[in-house]
Amino acid sequence: MALPHTQQETKVVPDAWDYKGRPALRSTSGGWAGATMILGVEAVERLVTLGIAVNLVVYLTKTMHLGNASAANIVTNFMGTSYILTLLGGYVADTFLGRYLTVGIGATVQAIGVTILTISTIIPSLQPPKCDLGSPSCIPANGKQLAVLFTALYMTALGTGFLKSSVSGFGTDQFDESDPKEKGRMIKFFSWFFFLINVGALTAVTILVYIQDKVGRKFGYGICACTILVGLVFFLSGTKRYRFKKLVGSPLAQFASVFIAAWRKRHMKLPSDSTVLFNIDDIIGDENVKDKQKLPHSKEFRFLDKAAIKDSSSEFSGTAILYNWNLATLTDVEEVKLVIRMLPTWGTSIMFWTVYAQMTTFSVSQATTMDRHIGKSFEIPPASLTAFFVASIMVVIIFYDRVIVPLCAQYLNSPHGFTPLTRIAIGLVTSVFAMTAAALTEIKRLNVAQSHGLTNNPNAVIPMSVFWLVPQFLLVGGGEAFTYIGQLDFFLRECPKGMKTMSTGLFISTISLGFFFSSILVSIVDKVTAKSKPWLADNLNQGKLSNFYWLLAILSVLNVILFFYCAKRYVYKEKRLAEVGIQMEDSGPVCH
Repeated sequence: MALPHTQQETKVVPDAWDYKGRPALRSTSGGWAGATMILGVEAVERLVTLGIAVNLVVYLTKTMHLGNASAANIVTNFMGTSYILTLLGGYVADTFLGRYLTVGIGATVQAIGVTILTISTIIPSLQPPKCDLGSPSCIPANGKQLAVLFTALYMTALGTGFLKSSVSGFGTDQFDESDPKEKGRMIKFFSWFFFLINVGALTAVTILVYIQDKVGRKFGYGICACTILVGLVFFLSGTKRYRFKKLVGSPLAQFASVFIAAWRKRHMKLPSDSTVLFNIDDIIGDENVKDKQKLPHSKEFRFLDKAAIKDSSSEFSGTAILYNWNLATLTDVEEVKLVIRMLPTWGTSIMFWTVYAQMTTFSVSQATTMDRHIGKSFEIPPASLTAFFVASIMVVIIFYDRVIVPLCAQYLNSPHGFTPLTRIAIGLVTSVFAMTAAALTEIKRLNVAQSHGLTNNPNAVIPMSVFWLVPQFLLVGGGEAFTYIGQLDFFLRECPKGMKTMSTGLFISTISLGFFFSSILVSIVDKVTAKSKPWLADNLNQGKLSNFYWLLAILSVLNVILFFYCAKRYVYKEKRLAEVGIQMEDSGPVCH
C-alpha cells in the first residue's frame, strides 16, 4: 500500500540525492551512518599530514644533510602548498567533480605521495651516505634524491589540499538543516570532527614520531601510507549511504562579473538614487538568484555600483546576468563588498601562522640539541614536543567552552562568548608572548652551550632539559585555539550566503600564506646575516636564532597594532543589516 503523498515527502531530503541519482530518503541515506565514514578519513588525513610535517625537519637535516634554513623552508613550503591547494580543491569540487569525488581523488593522490616517500627511505641510492653532522665527509642530498623527495611531498600536498577542501563540507551534506533533529546532529558532527582532528594530530606527534626516530623512517612512513589507504577504503565503503548535493558553481564567477561590468561602465555616471539600480527584484526567470537575501546599499567602494547600472545592452534574465558580464544585481555588488571588507582582517591574521610555522621547524631543531631524557633510559623524539602544542589546544577549547562562555553569558550578555575578532586578537597577542618566550629560552640554551664549551660541536647534547621549550609550544597552541576558531567563525558569519566555500578558502589561505611568509623571512634573514654572524646557522650553537625570534615578536607587535586598528573600524554584517531593519538569515554552520 502506497504511503500518502505528505508522508512520502517527509521521507525525502530536500535537494539531496543518493549514489544512483535518486532523491535521497532520510531513512536510508546520510545521517551518522554516512558521517562516520567521513570523520574517519579526516582523522587519517590529519595523522598522515602531521606525521610527515612535524618530524620532517629532523629527516632533512640528519638524513638528507641539508642546512637548518633550507630544511625549515622545505617544511614551510610543503605545509603552505598543502593549505593553498585547498582553494583549487574547493573550486574543482564546486564546479566540476563534487565533494565526494574530490575527497576520494585527494585521498588517492595523498596515498601515492606517501608511498613514494616511503620507497625513498627504503632505497639507499635515494639518500646521501650516512655521516656525522658537521664533518667534511657529509654530502648533502643531490638533485635526483631531492627530485624524488619533492615529488613525494608535493603529491602528498596536492592530495591533502583536495581532501581537506571538501571533507567537512561533504560531512555537512549528510545532514538536513531544515530538520531540527538533523541540524542538532550536524553541530555534534563538528564537535566530533574537531575532536578527531586532534586525536589524529596527537597520535602523529607521539606514536608515529617515536616509530620514525626509534624504529625507522621506512616503518613510520609505511604506516602513514597504509593508514591513508585504509581510510580511503573506509570512505568508499560508505558510498551507498551518502547523500549528494548538486554542483553549485564557483562564486569567483560572481566576483569577475561585478568587476568586469563595473570596468565596462566606468565612464557612466552613477544615479543619485540607488533604487533605480538593477537588483534581484528585476530578474526574470532565475529563482536561484531571487532566493538571495537582499542587502542594503552601502556607500563604500562606489565604483563597483556601476556594475548595476541599467543600460540598453543589458538583459534582465537570470541567464544573461550570469554569462554576459555586462550587468550585476546591486545585491551581487554588495556581496562582493562584504568580502572586500573582510580583507583587512584576512591580511592581519597571516602573521600568527608565520609564528605557528616555527613550532614545526626551528623549535624542533632546538629540541634536537637538548637533553630529551625522561628518567635515565627513555628519550623522547624532538618532534614529540608538539604534543604539548596539541594538548594546549584541547585544554583551551574545553576551558573556553566550560568557563569563559558561561561567564560571558552571565556578565556580558553574550551567550556565545567572545566575538570572532576578540578571539583572533587574543590569539595574535598570545603569539607575541610565544616568540618572546622562545627568544629567552634560546638565549639560555646558547649560554649553557657556551659555558660547557659545546659551541663548536653540532652533535653535542646540551645539558639543559628540552622541557624549557614547552612554554612556547603551549602559548602557540593556546593562541591557535583562539585564532583558528575565531577566524573560522568570522569568515563563515560575515561571508554572503552561498559563498562559504570561498570564505573558508580565504581563511585557509591565511594559514598557507603564513607558512610562505616564514619561508621568505628565513631566506632573507639567512642571506643578509650569512656573511657575518649567521642567525640561522647549520650549527645552532654558533647561530643567533634568538634574534630571529625577536624579529618575529616585533613583527607580531606591529601586526597586532594594525589588527586593532582594522578591527575597531569593522562593522559586523548583522549590525549593518539591523540598522536598516533587516534580520540576517541563518545559513547554518558550514566548515570546509
